[in-house]
Amino acid sequence: MPRDIPVGNGKLLVCFDQNYSVRDLYFPHVGQENHIGGRHSRMGVWVENEFSWVGPEWKRDLRYLPDTLVTQVALHHEKLGLLLKCRDIVDYQENIYLREISVENMVSRPREIRLFFNQDFNISGNDVGDTAVFDPVSEAIVHYKGSRYFMVNGCIKGRKGLFQFAVGQKGIGGREGTFRDAEDGLLSGNPIAQGAVDSVIALRLQTNGGAKGYAYYWMAAGQTWNEVRALNGLVQSEGPENLIHRTHDYWLLWCRKETPPLEELPAEIGRLYRRSLLVINTQIDWKGGITAANDSDIIHFARDTYSYVWPRDGALAANALDLAGYGVFARNFYQFAAEVIEEEGYFLHKYNPDGTLASSWHPWFEGGKSQLPIQEDETALVIWALWTHFVLYRDIEFIRLLYKPLIKKAADFMCRYRDPETGLPGESYDLWEERRGIFSFTVGAVFGGLTAASLFCAVFGDEEGATRCRQAAAEIRDAASTYLWRHDLNRFCRMVWRDDQGVIKVDGTCDASLWGLFAFGLYSADDPRIISTFDALREKLWVKTGIGGMARYENDSYQRTTAPVPGNPWFICTLWLANYLTERARSEEELNQSIEILKWVSDHALPSGVLAEQIHPISGGPVSVSPLTWSHSTFVASVQHLLHQFSKLKVCESCGSSLLGRSRTEHWLEQLLPQACDSIYGMCEVK
Repeated sequence: MPRDIPVGNGKLLVCFDQNYSVRDLYFPHVGQENHIGGRHSRMGVWVENEFSWVGPEWKRDLRYLPDTLVTQVALHHEKLGLLLKCRDIVDYQENIYLREISVENMVSRPREIRLFFNQDFNISGNDVGDTAVFDPVSEAIVHYKGSRYFMVNGCIKGRKGLFQFAVGQKGIGGREGTFRDAEDGLLSGNPIAQGAVDSVIALRLQTNGGAKGYAYYWMAAGQTWNEVRALNGLVQSEGPENLIHRTHDYWLLWCRKETPPLEELPAEIGRLYRRSLLVINTQIDWKGGITAANDSDIIHFARDTYSYVWPRDGALAANALDLAGYGVFARNFYQFAAEVIEEEGYFLHKYNPDGTLASSWHPWFEGGKSQLPIQEDETALVIWALWTHFVLYRDIEFIRLLYKPLIKKAADFMCRYRDPETGLPGESYDLWEERRGIFSFTVGAVFGGLTAASLFCAVFGDEEGATRCRQAAAEIRDAASTYLWRHDLNRFCRMVWRDDQGVIKVDGTCDASLWGLFAFGLYSADDPRIISTFDALREKLWVKTGIGGMARYENDSYQRTTAPVPGNPWFICTLWLANYLTERARSEEELNQSIEILKWVSDHALPSGVLAEQIHPISGGPVSVSPLTWSHSTFVASVQHLLHQFSKLKVCESCGSSLLGRSRTEHWLEQLLPQACDSIYGMCEVK
């Protein structure tokens, strides 16, 4: 089930499902230590001896207030005669989650309405040894284990204090949980429980017919009891309305600090662009790691999640943030990368947000011999993206500190990790993490990474290093034309690999990731070989249903449906087609093809603007994790590339300058390194 409206601040992330239940809560790292882990923390309503948990029997509309990380939720229950309107935030500065509930009594008579809030924690990922207790000092409920504390409280506007509370055990001796205690409209008041526990707090409103009342619910997260007491006191002293207001204003400021000419594009594209930036923000940890997704429902598929930092996903997201003007987040990611890179100069599969090594299924030993369990595109793309950051932000002192521990290490590794016969990069796992070989996407990425490394070496006066990287990149480019281009297919192949006898084999499967052959500068999008390759990709991978979109590759079985399609449509793969069309456009009319694809993406987002990994080829509903950071970052980058191309086409007839304004770079490196200015939107080819 997708996470329709995540809200967070880099340390505390709260994720809701389509029923408006809190399903995931991460603290103190985004993506690490999920304290709910897919269980349901729900809100319920009692009125006139009728009770209902918010869920399928309610009409629900889950969105955000425009250009903010403040939710805008409408909940209507016709039988109960109630309309609830909610705003949720995680305070931008403090680790406080807060909800405002406007309760409208839609009948003509006065009524008492009770709101119930269930907390179903599994602190630090399990329910062993949790405690839930009523704190008489704060008059609130505290859940704690070890150094993780969560205090929940609430009030009616203009009044202080809870109406009722209860804590108890769950899943023990036939007990479903304390949430059942709420369903008669009264709570037991039990003050403490340990082990597997949950809790419920209640608020009571008296409303006139047709009138509204306001209630507030909040949760403070901290590492000590005194810390959450202080945060609870902050909400009470400052007032929950003020915390919502300041968080609303902060996100408006954050979202609108950059002013790309989005008015040149359809309004829905501009809205999704800004929403994508905000959603990406929710997936970034304060230590710099950019997580792939934080939707714990995927755990039922393989007993693991996407709540990790993949260097590839992170690099592409950082690149999108750089292009959009949010270089601080990108900088933090590159610092994170410098701290986790292996001494030999490569990145392993994925990392936890705190920088420790994450779970993996890539073996170190296979077929009787050892191997590096890496995806080399991850190493290459970090360096490729870092060069764009350098050109855009002129962050010389920052780059100086990363030059030896990150750039040189990775450059040396890419130069030496080569197939001795072909000159291509050595075998590694593909970006889809399913096969091992030499992949066209990886070859394109390594070419881009080596080109970036050569430019870094040049600007830092290391001519020997620059020459070595340029030479390696040139050899890889020549080898790609020899081994990856297939005359019999009239297009590039997905991969080559060696069988047990060392004979080179070819995998000619159409794969959307062939985008990487031009995206990082290995070939031009106008190269006839790239054109024929993309003609084949469109024919083979476009999903020919009423939904449309591009599949990953032919016969993709991951999260496969029964529909007769090559695979489910992926947002990133569909946007790669838009990137190709953007690169080839030579008129505003030709750019309309790319605009139509961006509109397609917008049309298939959730009402909140959240993008999943995939969508169902028949229903169009979200499939797999949602939101996927990679989907949102690819949308941001695609819009930036489109605007860049648009700026080259929309020029003044008299002076030839762009009518969309000057580039952010202002060509500041043009005199120092002329080829650098060409490398921002597509890495220049080695001459």
